[in-house]
Amino acid sequence: MSGEPGPDEYPVVTSRRVFDGRVIALRVDQVRMSDGAVAAREVVEHPGAVGVVALDERDRVILVRQYRHPVRGFLDELPAGLLDVPGESALAGAKRELAEEARLAADDWHALIDLHTSPGMTDEAIRVFLARGLRPAAEDGFAAEGEELTLTVSAEPLDEAVRRALAGEITNAAAVAGLCAAAVARAGGWAALRPADAPWPGWSG
Repeated sequence: MSGEPGPDEYPVVTSRRVFDGRVIALRVDQVRMSDGAVAAREVVEHPGAVGVVALDERDRVILVRQYRHPVRGFLDELPAGLLDVPGESALAGAKRELAEEARLAADDWHALIDLHTSPGMTDEAIRVFLARGLRPAAEDGFAAEGEELTLTVSAEPLDEAVRRALAGEITNAAAVAGLCAAAVARAGGWAALRPADAPWPGWSG
């Protein structure tokens, strides 16, 4: 938006890394605010992720259900995963995740929606793709582990999935956003879809 302060008007005075984990890292930045005061901001660093709204020929969306330990429960989600393979594009990562989690490939790919999941505390960015023209994926030797061992896959009408999201039955943020975005895009005849390799300024990978 014109007239709003740019990031240079919130300079980082100091930055201290306090944790490095298998997936995320945590740093504490001392940031000078617009009034000159300095405030601490904790930032969870994240590699980025992709999700896939995969629609079959009957307008059903593919959902996976898996255990999520931080919320101590099973959630219905889109096929999704981290962008943690060096040199891998977002599109290639989405194709890999669809094949690994749902054993599916797709002939038609578009960028559907881009998200910053919780920008007050993390730089995590997610791109959700729309995949159509589904077919079985080639065997790739992927072996499930951890929570993936109890992951299940289902297909349900897109309208029903959107209803469940609006009813609070689907709460994964990327799934809710992706399902609703797909319904809106479908209502517009898919005219607003972007190419699968559209620029993604929100991801630094």
